[in-house]
Amino acid sequence: MSDLDESIELLRDALLLYPPGHPDRSLSLNNLALSLRDSFQQRGIMSDLDESIELLRDALLLPPPGRSDRSMYLNNLALSLRERFLQRGMMSDLDESIELHRDALLPRPPSHPDRSASLSNLAVSLRDRFQQRGIMSDLDDSIELLRDALLLHLPGHSDRSASLSNLAVSLRDRFQQRGMMSDLDESIELYRNALLLYPPGHSDRSMSLNNLAVSLRDRFEQRGIMSDLDEFIELLRDALLLRPPGHSDRSMSLNNLALSLRERFLQRGIMSDLNESVELLQDALLLRPPGHSDRSLSLNNLALSLRDRFEQGGIMSDLDECIELHRDALLLYPPRHSDRSKSLNNLAVSLRDRFLQGGMMSDLDESIELHRDALLLHLPGHPDRSMFLNNLANSLRDRFKQRGIMSDLDECIELHRDALLLHPPRHSDRSKSLNNLAVSLRDRFLQGGMMSDLDEIIELHRDALLLRPAGHSDRSKSLNNLAFSLRDRFHQRGVQSDLHEAFSLYSQLSHLSHAASRSDLRFAKSWAAFADTLNHASALLAYKTALKFLDQQVVVLSPSFHHFDVIREAVSSLATDAFSCSVRHGALTTAVELVEQGRAVFWTQLARFSTPLDELSVSDGAGVALAEEFRRLSFRLRNAFDQSTEDQSSQIRQLTMQWDDVVSRIRMLPDFSRFLLPPLFSDLQKAAEDGPVVIVNASQYCCDALIVLSDQNPFHVPISITQTEVSDLSSEFQSLSKQFGSLDAQLKLVSILRKLWHGVVGPVVQALRASNIRPGSRIWWCPTAEFTLLPLHAAGAYEKKRDSLSHIYISSYTPTLATLVRARRQVSRDASLQHFVAIGQGNPDGGRPLECVAPEIAIVATRLKPVVSSFTRLEDSDATVKGAFDALNRNQWLHLACHGMPNRRQPFESSFAMRDGPLMIKDIIRSNWQDPQFAFLSACHTTVGDEKSPDESIHLAAAMQFSGFRSVIGSMWSVDDEVAQEVVSGFYDNLIDDSGRLDCTRAATALHKALKKLQRSDVPLEQQIVFVHLGV
Repeated sequence: MSDLDESIELLRDALLLYPPGHPDRSLSLNNLALSLRDSFQQRGIMSDLDESIELLRDALLLPPPGRSDRSMYLNNLALSLRERFLQRGMMSDLDESIELHRDALLPRPPSHPDRSASLSNLAVSLRDRFQQRGIMSDLDDSIELLRDALLLHLPGHSDRSASLSNLAVSLRDRFQQRGMMSDLDESIELYRNALLLYPPGHSDRSMSLNNLAVSLRDRFEQRGIMSDLDEFIELLRDALLLRPPGHSDRSMSLNNLALSLRERFLQRGIMSDLNESVELLQDALLLRPPGHSDRSLSLNNLALSLRDRFEQGGIMSDLDECIELHRDALLLYPPRHSDRSKSLNNLAVSLRDRFLQGGMMSDLDESIELHRDALLLHLPGHPDRSMFLNNLANSLRDRFKQRGIMSDLDECIELHRDALLLHPPRHSDRSKSLNNLAVSLRDRFLQGGMMSDLDEIIELHRDALLLRPAGHSDRSKSLNNLAFSLRDRFHQRGVQSDLHEAFSLYSQLSHLSHAASRSDLRFAKSWAAFADTLNHASALLAYKTALKFLDQQVVVLSPSFHHFDVIREAVSSLATDAFSCSVRHGALTTAVELVEQGRAVFWTQLARFSTPLDELSVSDGAGVALAEEFRRLSFRLRNAFDQSTEDQSSQIRQLTMQWDDVVSRIRMLPDFSRFLLPPLFSDLQKAAEDGPVVIVNASQYCCDALIVLSDQNPFHVPISITQTEVSDLSSEFQSLSKQFGSLDAQLKLVSILRKLWHGVVGPVVQALRASNIRPGSRIWWCPTAEFTLLPLHAAGAYEKKRDSLSHIYISSYTPTLATLVRARRQVSRDASLQHFVAIGQGNPDGGRPLECVAPEIAIVATRLKPVVSSFTRLEDSDATVKGAFDALNRNQWLHLACHGMPNRRQPFESSFAMRDGPLMIKDIIRSNWQDPQFAFLSACHTTVGDEKSPDESIHLAAAMQFSGFRSVIGSMWSVDDEVAQEVVSGFYDNLIDDSGRLDCTRAATALHKALKKLQRSDVPLEQQIVFVHLGV
């Protein structure tokens, strides 16, 4: 600075030597002015800048208008006035600067060497004025001037990169005003071109990378194209590399990259992105120690990412750390700081999260006090007061639910009343306020039973509904709330008009115009249960609506076992009750369609969702793009539903429109017209092509059987058993299966099988005979609810000269009709080749040795080696998880002898015991085996599934079937070693057809014949009936 100070003093002395009238005085004034401006830029002393401006004004007065250097003085004064505007914000300085730049431009024609600088300077000042006053003509003029400047900065010009960047910035500004994507697209291309002029090593490269990244993020937010998001993350990674440890902007780069990774996590749900975001924010925080101006921002960003991770993984340490970070951030926002209320709110919300996890009342109490403090910072008249009233009210309601103190609830109601006053008619949040007040009043009504509260609730919900017209994402919530309140009043006063209105409101749910949320499904189920209980005419419509909503909910879930709990909760008894309702209304084809729609939902989703998407992904360019767009929107929609609040209603509405649009476009493609639509009866009827399918249904309303034939409508078989009796029978059988081996257990088993015969199977057999289904024919059982846990195939009178089912028909099972239809379609691509693998594991990791495995595999090898194209034996140390998977990738026929390990509570962890550990269902469903045909699962309990949701059929045999095996043999309980060998020997003798080849469609008959040989006194009854067949 001493050099600059000396220069200024020398220029002052020189000016004294150029008195007024001297021809060089103007140049001397200019030089001193420029040095003073340099001094201001170094030290920030405004008097230097003010003096510089006055000197330039004097200089401008000296040269007459025609002098060649006048434009230089005009330009310099304009630049200094803009500099002062940026410091003091006086619009008169900026206006004058613009006029001076205009005057400077006039004497600089297209050929003038400084014309491009004048164009750029005027453009930048016009852009400054646009940012102050918002006059679009200023921005439009700025862009045209920058285009002209760019034409003068041809490739190779030293200022071309700056020109490209300036034009890109202004186009991005205009995009943010008018939303024209062409401006943003052009801005991105300009930034790309500018980046090429900043090669690695250039001092401005990191800034250029950052600019391009920001514009790509803008475009991603508009179009949702994941490649833009991926590219801007890579650009920010490159920018970070140019800001190594010690660089002044490193913390900013760490922060930007972290926030972008968090955004990608919110789009795709990849945990590695969120984990990296957390690590980067932790690094940024280290670079912003106590006293750093951005420390509070870093604390807050890291806290928010940790809260996201807590919501995904449920790890309490993440939430605890989040809370501590919010506490630290709050200390940096003293009273009267503009961001203190936001910080109080963030800490309060996180403490409430921890209360909801751990139930510690101290967290909730503190949350309430913080919300009170935040509210005090938003006095009447503050634009955000209503939000803080609402937050405090919600926390007080939480505490009321815990402690039952009426004063908390009363205060909550008063706060909601105050919030409502701040949301007058036409306010965008009025419907939310009406709803919140109504919900709190209902809590009070349930406590005190005051009809005035209930009447007010109904009026509030009526008002809210009027503000949520058709198409509004929260309309269904208002329909349900008003209907439910009218139901309450009907139960209190018995006024029929309340009941009629409630059902009229419910029926509107069937016309929902957007993808259904989990709440919408809950509302429709409530309607169905209420209508069915009262035998109301809308019951069947309610069930159809609920199952349609279930379909939409399942579709937006990715087909992952992680979402099974969501599916289990959503399904409950919906499908079986819908079937019962349809039968009672005489709508038998509808009964079949609805029960299919709501059972084995997880497996159905895998088949109906993944397979078509795979086909779409390999179709053509358009198909690949649509598949990716569908996956992305489904993920975003699921996130929006999971975090659903009324604040996100517009986001859900927009995402739903985009999701509906992409589904519509997929359905326009050849062979995809029924993409994601449930199958029609005409499709499902194909399951009965080789024999009747018997659906046996247990519902709280009644139990029924329906026989599906290939050439006529289904027919109903009334069965004389209740759901309670089926449930008791199932519980009795499950307990008994653990005691098999004793004489007493055998007598109890016969008793259960007789009850099944008289109450269920016998009437079905009579109906089959009446339909001319000849003895010896194959039939398929499709049981629902607790019927899935009972051995229907073994039902019989078990008396001399009295038939049992196995003496009349050959039984198979199928979880759903659609499963059987798919298996029938999956004909081998190359029937000439039959590759067989026999896997035996008699010494599993940590399990009891099985001495019978080696002899059993030897029997299979002896029978099949001469018949099949290739035969592979995989035993002991070779029978590992990876070994089994590799073998199944090369073979279509499987015999598996090992321990079967059912897990009734975590069904996806049910497994086959291999040498190095368990081969689980969750591993099997990730497989992509080519053309599998048949699997004999010679292991215990392979058809034992989830005890809480038997309709989902999550067991080992089903996993193999849904992974593509057309025909599967499994066991219902423990298998005796000698019995297994005898069955295996007899089975494979009968599986070979007349041409000497294996035929998987003969599996049921082969098993039937092999089991028939066991019907002798030395083989316990439970071992005679332990094996069952699934599939074709």
